[in-house]
Amino acid sequence: MTTIVGIGTYLPVWEVSGRRTAGLDEDALTLAVAAGRALLEGLSARADTESTDVRQVVFITRDLPLLEGGNSAALLAGLALDDDVPVVEQVGGGPAVLDAVATASPGTLVVAADLEPAGAAAALIGETTPAPTPGGAELSLLARVARSLPLSSRGRDGGRWDYDDPRLLLERGTKAALAKLDLEDPPSVISGVTPKIAAQLSGGRSPALPTTGASSAIFALAAASAGDVVAAAEQGSAVAAALTGAPQVWRDEAAPQPLPRTRMTPGPDIGISLPAYDRAFDAKVRWEAGSCDECGQLAMPPRLRCLGCGSEAGWTLTPLPRVGEVYTKVDIHVPVPGRATPYSLAIVALDDTDVRTLVTVTGAPSGSVEIGDRGRLVLRLIDTRSGVPDYGHALLPAPAEPQGETA
Repeated sequence: MTTIVGIGTYLPVWEVSGRRTAGLDEDALTLAVAAGRALLEGLSARADTESTDVRQVVFITRDLPLLEGGNSAALLAGLALDDDVPVVEQVGGGPAVLDAVATASPGTLVVAADLEPAGAAAALIGETTPAPTPGGAELSLLARVARSLPLSSRGRDGGRWDYDDPRLLLERGTKAALAKLDLEDPPSVISGVTPKIAAQLSGGRSPALPTTGASSAIFALAAASAGDVVAAAEQGSAVAAALTGAPQVWRDEAAPQPLPRTRMTPGPDIGISLPAYDRAFDAKVRWEAGSCDECGQLAMPPRLRCLGCGSEAGWTLTPLPRVGEVYTKVDIHVPVPGRATPYSLAIVALDDTDVRTLVTVTGAPSGSVEIGDRGRLVLRLIDTRSGVPDYGHALLPAPAEPQGETA
């Protein structure tokens, strides 16, 4: 049994045919960071400092960026966690996520992300105590079954192969796996399947969930009520767990917008300089400025020589505010090889500092942001150069702010 301290969810703003889709500047890692930050910032605002103690991160998805050396550094930096926090990267779906949440040790942050349909969710596990955790819930593993019915598989290059037989998947996959769990009653909430099938198999009780992959298991916990049995199914496997209490949920789920039309220009992409990537990583991904050790003036990005006092004694990285106002902006229509156009750039004046920084605009059609608009800085995949994902921060305009928390 585990205690869920809280849950965070994230849905991209873009929508195609009624389903959320990741923007061109989003991948599984940026989705996971958005959900994790929604949770951690929500817990911090609750002034429950002990509940935000993260000792381990478990990142589960079927869409891991294939980066040799792993994605731990960018994930921890985006979540503003220390770089010595252990990270487990796991390829898996809903059953793996529900199993991880139900069996994780205290201090574990479980994050899951999907690209189709797109969304991410995170759950933080706390200490199990006799007194109930404020806003928390207890999750007990009831049963698990692992069966092989590989209707979908992927090659070493990530290419997907599908055996298109929905009847086989339903009868010999989902239904057979749930039957093997040997539950007394049908689960109240079923994840990993379409909303229509979930409603059929739960007697009409299971709510519609925005995703069907790894993150759907945590979305199911967020939608469940006290006393519900939650199940996660994937092909021939399934896991079931019982929920006691209802966890507090923080949602970063902006109202959907149609995906803008863009064009890609053929030609050689802009190459990457890994020494420059290394120098800028902490400042860009952790969103930190250099604070002059002599006079304290901030510089973003950090410079060798302080423009305030002329000192070259050194810098100390310090976190920057994540909200600000558009000082000026430009809309780019000129074709750029390797970049989708049009897109917008903005110089943002960060709150409570004299720092102005150049960033791309995300979550809004090009040309829709104006001088004086406010927004927050969020982690995005700024570009992929020479095959290397180059993460940084972009401006998400204020209309796409989170819609708050739910009980």
